[in-house]
Amino acid sequence: MSSYIIFQADKGQPHWKGRKLAHTGMGTNILAEHWYGDNSAPKIGDRLTEFVKIEGHEEPEFPGASTHYRDGDWEICRIEEYTPEMPVGNSFNSIYICFCKYLPIASELKPLPPIQVSIDSFGGDEIAYKEYRSSRVVSVAK
Repeated sequence: MSSYIIFQADKGQPHWKGRKLAHTGMGTNILAEHWYGDNSAPKIGDRLTEFVKIEGHEEPEFPGASTHYRDGDWEICRIEEYTPEMPVGNSFNSIYICFCKYLPIASELKPLPPIQVSIDSFGGDEIAYKEYRSSRVVSVAK
């Protein structure tokens, strides 16, 4: 089972008003959404992680990917948990709404580990994984 976690700005918090939903362009106080396959539960005091891209640190195969991360300025101050009354197949075990307050901190940027592409990245589809690997083969000119 897994958890679906929605982080949103608590009432009256600054710095969220410029956020828009991608599919409608409407304003939202949603800061982030996370899906955890290990049934992780958020805790009060946890912070959202911020991901950034620092020029010169990109992986050539993934030039648009983030390169570093840090503890972010949004901290969980209140949590509501919703659980289905009946099992729903492979769906969520719990849905958490995490209300966050804006508490800026100076946290250290840390490099992300190299991106690992495995058969699991393709949902176990061995054919798709092999096609991906063969498309990444670089021929060496002689």
